[in-house]
Amino acid sequence: MPTCLITATNRGIGFELARAALSDGWKVFGSVRSQDAARKSLEQLGEGYTPLVFDVTDRVTMAAVAQEMTDRLDLLINNAGVLSRERQSPLDMDFEVFLKTLEINTLAPLAVSQTFLPHLRKSDSAKILTISSQMSWMGYRKSDALSYRVSKAAVNKVMQGLSTELEPEGIPVALIDPGWVRTDMGGPGADNDAAVVAKGILNVASSLQLTDTGKFFKWSGEERPF
Repeated sequence: MPTCLITATNRGIGFELARAALSDGWKVFGSVRSQDAARKSLEQLGEGYTPLVFDVTDRVTMAAVAQEMTDRLDLLINNAGVLSRERQSPLDMDFEVFLKTLEINTLAPLAVSQTFLPHLRKSDSAKILTISSQMSWMGYRKSDALSYRVSKAAVNKVMQGLSTELEPEGIPVALIDPGWVRTDMGGPGADNDAAVVAKGILNVASSLQLTDTGKFFKWSGEERPF
């Protein structure tokens, strides 16, 4: 049975990713930030799902959780993310929120990847996929939600670097754009259904080859520009 770790599985895209993976026969580990969220997500997702309680910015707790795990991982999906729109323009910036956004959206995916790399190395077909955004595109000059845009552009570069380092080990690392999704983050007016997007992301993950390492894909499978 293939095994994956998905961060932030208690709601949104992460929840739908976990549900889709379970329906495809995966064993799923999912990070949540509290025991209450662990209980609720386990009740909703059921057999085959194991919640792991850690905040992706808490590297000490995350390392302790990883230390207790003995399973191999065939797939890691870095899904956890945050978006703030209040005081996030170049002329009026809440710098504390900016720093927190970078910590969650840029640094945490690398920390999670490093922490669970020993588990990925146990697999003959390990892969790392990180959720990015169309808002990271450098050809798009809009300035709202600037910390989110910057954090996603930065995580693209971080994962490109990780792909270079892990290529000799045969572990592909790629990024994926889920589009504008109807979640708490995306809002009710967004274009895409979270369950449909989740299935698309899993399809990309399943077909990911070493020749795809360092690339950026749309959830529907097409490669997209950075």
